[in-house]
Amino acid sequence: MLVYEDLLTGDELLSDSFPYEEIENGILWEVEGKWVVQGAIDVDIGANPSAEGGDDEGVDDQAVKVVDIVDTFRLQEQPSFDKKQFVTYIKRYIKLLAPKLEGERQEVFKKNIEGATKFLLSKIKDLQFFVGESMSDDSSLVFAYYKDGATDPTFLYFAHGLKEVKC
Repeated sequence: MLVYEDLLTGDELLSDSFPYEEIENGILWEVEGKWVVQGAIDVDIGANPSAEGGDDEGVDDQAVKVVDIVDTFRLQEQPSFDKKQFVTYIKRYIKLLAPKLEGERQEVFKKNIEGATKFLLSKIKDLQFFVGESMSDDSSLVFAYYKDGATDPTFLYFAHGLKEVKC
C-alpha cells in the first residue's frame, strides 16, 4: 500500500486506495470522495416485535455520515479563504515547497502552479479547505467541492506537495 504524506508536515493525506486523475498539467490530483455511514447498522432479522408483544426499541447507537477521505486521514476543515487570502497562501506555499523539490519536479511545479492557482481561484467560492491532522500553519491545503449535480465531494491535492511512502 502507498500512502501520500504532506511533504511539508508529514501528515498522511491520501493513499492508493483512492484513485486519482492528474489535472492542470499534473499540478493537481483530483480524487472522488464518498459519503459513508459509520456507527449503528440496522439489521432486519425478520422478527416482528409487535406480534411478539415487544416494542421496536431498536439500537441506541448513533449512525453518522462522514466523507471517507476526511475520516480516513483525519483531515481538519479550515475557514474559507477569499481571493486575496488564497493568493497570499499560494505565494507562501510556493516559497516553502519549491526548495524541497528537486530538479525537473521543481521546474514543472514553478512553470504550472500559476495555471493551477487560476483554476482554484475560479472555484474559490465553492471550495472547502482542509489540512492534515497536525493542523500546521505550513500544511498543504486539500480542497473539496461538489461538481455540478454531484452528491459526493471531489478533492483536489497539490501533487508536488505529496511524498509517496510504502507501508
